[in-house]
Amino acid sequence: MNKLLASVATATALAVAAPALAADIIVVAHGQANDPFWSVVKNGVQKAGEDTGANVEFRSPETFDMVQMSQMIDAAVNQEPDGLVVSIPDADALGPSIQRAVEAGIPVISMNSGSDVAHELGALLHVGQSEYDAGRAAGEKLAEMGGTKGICVNQEVGNVSLDMRCEGFAEGFGQEVTVIPTMNDPTEVESKVRAALDSDPDVDTVLGLGASLVGEPAVAAVEALGRDDVLIASFDLSAGFLEAVADGKAAFAIDQQQFLQGYLPVSFLALNAAYGLVPGGDVPSGPNLVTQDSAAQVIDLSAQGIR
Repeated sequence: MNKLLASVATATALAVAAPALAADIIVVAHGQANDPFWSVVKNGVQKAGEDTGANVEFRSPETFDMVQMSQMIDAAVNQEPDGLVVSIPDADALGPSIQRAVEAGIPVISMNSGSDVAHELGALLHVGQSEYDAGRAAGEKLAEMGGTKGICVNQEVGNVSLDMRCEGFAEGFGQEVTVIPTMNDPTEVESKVRAALDSDPDVDTVLGLGASLVGEPAVAAVEALGRDDVLIASFDLSAGFLEAVADGKAAFAIDQQQFLQGYLPVSFLALNAAYGLVPGGDVPSGPNLVTQDSAAQVIDLSAQGIR
């Protein structure tokens, strides 16, 4: 672990210190345009481009569309960039396109989702978190805090990584958990969370899989029902959800530091193109639990699109 952290620090320092690595790097992510989480990833990508001098393009489908995303990867391969960054929410759908990139000699780094399949598909390394382990850690913490019956709210059905979060949560929680599927719409999320709590007063724990799209609406739903006995936690950060944590209206947020998920792969690929340097293993960007004691410290950074 110490060697890995040292390699990350060295690579990042070199990237910042030498803004002359004019590599062409394409990033293809699955994040939807209305999801603030991905704007932070994009901020990391752009900052890495500025720091290294790399020419970077960020591309993503307007909706969660694996066919369109695979086509975007194929188009990127045809451009023969010096490096390709991909998220892998569905290995079956995206695997053939990623493997074509590898076979074409294009260095690939995966980020955010796909830690369990990245190396099989030929990626050099993965920057992100184990979604199952992160969900399990959240479940264990919520059970420790007194939760007895939970719901896991999934705003992007079909994303394997989000499914793994709910599965890990169920194992760590050790109590009954129901998955509530929704669209990527805060209004619908609030309505469905409220309905789930209204129909079953025994539900006392809510895990959201995105802070702004699920965590904040879940807090609103609980407040509308006047329930002060419901534990609410969410993956990822938003200024609004962090304020809820700081105010004691939510239990904690699970931070995977998505700015790093955008920044580090671009930096690594720029260094690889210039000097053949690459870390010797995956980089775990999370999970980190942000609780009431620490929430206030990162609210400003979240509002700035960094945390």
